[in-house]
Amino acid sequence: MARQSSKVEAIYELCKKTFTPSGSPPPSAEAVSKLSSLLDAVHPADVGLQEENPDDDRGLGFFRLDNLNRVSRWTQPITYLNVYEGDTFTMCIFCFPTSSAIPLHDHPGMTVFSKVLYGSLHVRAYDWVEPSLESKGSNNFPVRLAKLAVDKVVTAPCGTSVLYPNSGGNLHSFTAVTPCAVLDILTPPYNEDLGRKCTYYRDYPYTAFPTEIKVDEAKEEDYAWLAETEPNIYMRGGNYTGPTIQV
Repeated sequence: MARQSSKVEAIYELCKKTFTPSGSPPPSAEAVSKLSSLLDAVHPADVGLQEENPDDDRGLGFFRLDNLNRVSRWTQPITYLNVYEGDTFTMCIFCFPTSSAIPLHDHPGMTVFSKVLYGSLHVRAYDWVEPSLESKGSNNFPVRLAKLAVDKVVTAPCGTSVLYPNSGGNLHSFTAVTPCAVLDILTPPYNEDLGRKCTYYRDYPYTAFPTEIKVDEAKEEDYAWLAETEPNIYMRGGNYTGPTIQV
């Protein structure tokens, strides 16, 4: 009797058939829908995770470290679990303690699928205003205008969110409202040599700096100036313990 493939293997096989190393052409609407449907059905146990107790803010439930003393949540890192990494896509999981965050960052030329597996996550995301509109912030540092695309709390169970190279909130930040985990698929993956470097940003209100660039006054809160910055992120690697992928 043939062994039944896991959900992770099914996702891997679809990604392998769908994606290209260059990201061109981008995934079709049909491909995005098929992969999103598979991801929608994934639960923590399907990837070797144990769902967090919302009252436990350590963010370490998947390690089942029951003998650890309770530690202040802000001292706990985000844990990165590498499920698969190749030339065409990366599949990974981020496990967040309460209040931990991945700062605002971009995904140049990439399509990213994100599925919250458990818990609640605040997502704030922007897309660049095109054509590019630039100005000068305080101390004369360069800033670029972006428009808010997403600003909401996502709570599992929920559907899969998708961002695209130029839409859907390509620049985003994640902040854990409760202990939570996110399954991500990035295609094509980051690669500095191919121009896909991860850049971090700080956002400033549209009204923060004097500018001749005008937007609708009634919608000023939907715009922000983004400035490149050094990341402030506390993350460590962990061991993925879910179903193996036969490459």
